Amino acid sequence: MVTASGGGAAADTEVRAASARQRPPLPRPGTGTLVRAAVIAVLLLFVLFALPQLMSLYYVDAMTQVAVWSMAALGLGVLVGRVGLVSLGQVAVLAIGAWVAARLLFATTQPYPLVLLEAGLITMVAGLLIGLPALRLRGLYLALITLMLAGAITVVLATTNFPNGGHGFLGYNGSSVHIPPIRRPSIAASDPAYFRYAVVVAALMFLLVFVHIRTRPGRAWAAVRQSEAAALAAGINTWLYKLWAFALASFITGVAGGVLAGADHYLYSLNFPTYYSITLLAVVLMGGAYSLWGAVIAGLLWALLPSLLQNWGVSADWLTILFGIGVLQVLTTAPRGLADQVPKDLARLGRLLRGLARKRAPSESGAK
Repeated sequence: MVTASGGGAAADTEVRAASARQRPPLPRPGTGTLVRAAVIAVLLLFVLFALPQLMSLYYVDAMTQVAVWSMAALGLGVLVGRVGLVSLGQVAVLAIGAWVAARLLFATTQPYPLVLLEAGLITMVAGLLIGLPALRLRGLYLALITLMLAGAITVVLATTNFPNGGHGFLGYNGSSVHIPPIRRPSIAASDPAYFRYAVVVAALMFLLVFVHIRTRPGRAWAAVRQSEAAALAAGINTWLYKLWAFALASFITGVAGGVLAGADHYLYSLNFPTYYSITLLAVVLMGGAYSLWGAVIAGLLWALLPSLLQNWGVSADWLTILFGIGVLQVLTTAPRGLADQVPKDLARLGRLLRGLARKRAPSESGAK
């Protein structure tokens, strides 16, 4: 019996070895993938180390806001672009993350990264509670439900106020003469250092979404976006993966709220009006809801463009009209947003210029 058992174990080992030899090798990254990774790494290093040296503090603050709102746009892009769920409550979720982070930063001495993680997790739970009743809804109905929930959250925050260092659970003291600022991490006390800190946190959030897209959740989300009925027929748990998308989007937005708390130093409920959620959806559609680069473009449109207009003496209120025209243009001619359309337009322009150069060369040689 012992001999037979030993022979069986040896046979099992040989079978495993043979199956391992028959498995196809893991695909190696292609040249294009390596080039894109290298370009992204160089661009990230430029943003971290060179860009703050080239800008004034005014634009450093604006670019910090770009990093924050790029994360908020990234979370909304997961819902809209990856799953096909239109949510109009992301700014309210951002406010929850900022409130939680501000409260923890005033009430505790925890390290800043831990506060960001806790703000993301608590906001994720709140996002799940928001997403649960909306899982059976799509399109206009889901948008209306999330918009009403955003309005309710805004009312609650306006009633309770943001923490300002006071005592109690809310941490608000309306009679305080001196309101202390929300603290920043010790390694990022200055504005340029905090900008770098925000960029690193944003890069980690983008990496988190990239891993989800390239693995099983991303494939399930794509199937749900194309046809929920077909996804169900294929055996995909659509309820689970839609809830997963809500959780991921809320976590990212909560972390963005924590970064926003340190960036602004002082937070008020007026900073998070309900209509901001509609504007955020507009810039996400303009930037490109189906692309990670679209979230970066959305952050630039949201935070950098108003700063440029104000610096040039132009009212930022004109952006409402501009964003309306931009959404109309995206819906009619560029459904995948600027992240997809601009490279195509540049490629067409390059081909046109090369064609004109080739036509001009023979004519000049003939004239000579």
